[in-house]
Amino acid sequence: MISTNQFRNGSAIRVDGKRFTILNFQHVKPGKGHAFVRTRLRNMDTGAVIERTFRAGEKVESIRTDSRPMTFLYRDGDLYYFMDQETYEQVAIPEEVVGETKHFITPNGEVSVLYADGEVVSVEPPAHVELEVVETDPGVRGDTATGGSKPATLETGLVVQVPLFVSVGDRVRVDTRTREYQTRV
Repeated sequence: MISTNQFRNGSAIRVDGKRFTILNFQHVKPGKGHAFVRTRLRNMDTGAVIERTFRAGEKVESIRTDSRPMTFLYRDGDLYYFMDQETYEQVAIPEEVVGETKHFITPNGEVSVLYADGEVVSVEPPAHVELEVVETDPGVRGDTATGGSKPATLETGLVVQVPLFVSVGDRVRVDTRTREYQTRV
């Protein structure tokens, strides 16, 4: 059990039997009445974000989490296979758990797998990944007065806006948090 005074961004707690990650929290002391803690929580199982208010000093159940570095091996149907870099154990993770991260992983790519209560909760890609452009229209010089952009399909199926000079076969760096083109590699 932890008190609301011990809340930290990224901490895992159990509320009403459901597992949540604390996205952010704010301790509020109004001029009149009791202090409280306003939080934004992400459900670990569904990904839904809710807002919840706790009384100051209220106790909630803490969840032990563990993040392990893993290497993506291959995909077979709806299962993604990863290898733990410390124990070399292979783990099969369903596509529902991998979620949108599937657009940022390639064979032999590294990810961080989050475990809560001994089960896989989420797969987090690195902050930036380098992917190859497999389809894009040719850019025509003089199309715009300022730098223009065009859609490009990457090797994982992700579509991002890239500058006109990027062509098929180029490798580009993509920010996994914003899903935006960073630079050509």
